[in-house]
Amino acid sequence: MTLADIGKDLSSVMKDVDVFPLVKYYIEQLKIDQILAVAMPTPLESTVSHAQTLCVMIANIVIAKHPLYKIENWVSKYFDGRTMDKSEESIQYNDDRCGRVLDKLFLADRNTLLTQISAKAIEVHQLELSQINNDSTSVNFAGAYNGDTADNVVNLTYGFSKDHKPDCKQVVFGLSTTSDGHVPISYELFDGNRTDDTTHIGTWESLRNFIGRTDFVYIADSKLCTMTNLAHIHTNGGKFITILPRNRTEVSAFHKQLQTGIQIAWQEEYKVPSNRKKDEFTTYKLYENGVTSEGYRIIWIHSDTKAQQDLATRKRRIDKALAQLIELKPKLNKRQLKTMVQIQAEVKKINRHGFFRVIITEHKIMHKKQVSPGKPTVNTEYKEVEDITYTLSWEQDPDAITRDISTDGIFPLINNTTETKIKVLQRYKTQPFLEKRFQTSKSVLEIAPVFLKKPERIEAMMFLYFTALMIVSLIERNIRKSLKETPTELKILPGNRNTTSPTWSNIKEFFSDLYLSFIKYKQQVAAPKLCGLSQLHQKILKLLKIPIEVYAELQDNWWKFNLA
Repeated sequence: MTLADIGKDLSSVMKDVDVFPLVKYYIEQLKIDQILAVAMPTPLESTVSHAQTLCVMIANIVIAKHPLYKIENWVSKYFDGRTMDKSEESIQYNDDRCGRVLDKLFLADRNTLLTQISAKAIEVHQLELSQINNDSTSVNFAGAYNGDTADNVVNLTYGFSKDHKPDCKQVVFGLSTTSDGHVPISYELFDGNRTDDTTHIGTWESLRNFIGRTDFVYIADSKLCTMTNLAHIHTNGGKFITILPRNRTEVSAFHKQLQTGIQIAWQEEYKVPSNRKKDEFTTYKLYENGVTSEGYRIIWIHSDTKAQQDLATRKRRIDKALAQLIELKPKLNKRQLKTMVQIQAEVKKINRHGFFRVIITEHKIMHKKQVSPGKPTVNTEYKEVEDITYTLSWEQDPDAITRDISTDGIFPLINNTTETKIKVLQRYKTQPFLEKRFQTSKSVLEIAPVFLKKPERIEAMMFLYFTALMIVSLIERNIRKSLKETPTELKILPGNRNTTSPTWSNIKEFFSDLYLSFIKYKQQVAAPKLCGLSQLHQKILKLLKIPIEVYAELQDNWWKFNLA
């Protein structure tokens, strides 16, 4: 046989690797595969276990986020290359099977599964639980849902949309995270019309039972601040920090002091480096004097950054109100703007912030009108008729603007802790990071819109989304923590730029070119060779405390999960 003959039977096969081994390592590290395998035993006749399918679906959410009908093709790109034909195994990941496995997951004890996975994450990664942040977002759905669901299924319905999509049905997705890396450890699904103020007691009780104590600090937005919510946490030994709403009498009284020119003797100053611009700082001034009507502490905060934001907001509001007044003027005396009451209502809506003095002027004109219809004659009778029209004029109200300026940068924190004012502020300043987790879930993981039709499958899918978000959060937390402990920069951004705070998207993109190369001779396939793994890739693995062997020793069926 000549070399030419051998060459005819030789072929090269390349299969993707990218970040799959990294994600698989985290899934297996948290024992997600084994936890699912125990909870969801698979019939003997099944080629692929339920746990394997679900782990592939989790990996897909983290890496690529394909709809169910595309997972089959997506996972097949990792197969070991022993055949160029589509593997029979890939059929086990088609949308029908994925849907049936979601049905099985819905019937499983997902609360226990959640507890087991979260507990493992806390144990393995030594997550700090002295503070828990909570918030919620809307998850909207595409398609028709009749709302006829079982009692134990969340109700997909219309409600207040935080995504500004009031025409879409939704569920409310509540998330609780650690302050240490902002890692999700718990979630809850609520009916789409559920309001945030009614969710906190149940959420706090769930966290209390999970953590096993009550002394953690529970942080949430102003919807937490109801007498019922705060009293429940306080009387049960819990701690809380939240924003005191503007409609509270304590807030209006403090604002009145500021508006009347009373100077506040700010007691402390605290500077924080800016997240946006190098060598810039946000300065906070803190003041505490008095308590709420319930006896809780109020700490007043002045932020120079918030003051700048309030200034910009006021300018936008003034400009918008002015534009609307100008637009309103030619519409007077027509349709729904013919009476003083109608015009006053519209002006009130436009000038709700009170930055303009608006004058509505009434004009009366008397004229004669035929008593009877028809062509006028010498005998036609006339009557005196009064026509009323309105004009509009306005000017900015400098007093109102001055009063508004006096409260720029001010916000009050209500709490029942005994910690210093600065510590209370530091804890609350972690709350915006939870919003970033929601952004990750919607932009990177593409949690919405959901196209599944069965509410039961939707609930099961949300469990997978939560698990995927936990994995992404742990990866970001761990690499940033390592970079702080060993100060260095990673040149993984576009244009070979450095970063000390890489995102999951940055890491995923940097690993995207890794692949396995196979040499195939007839039906025989040589041992695979990993291509593309650089020193920088290895550095990232080290920072994540992932053994190099996870990539360097990929064997047949390396993409399958450890279900032993």
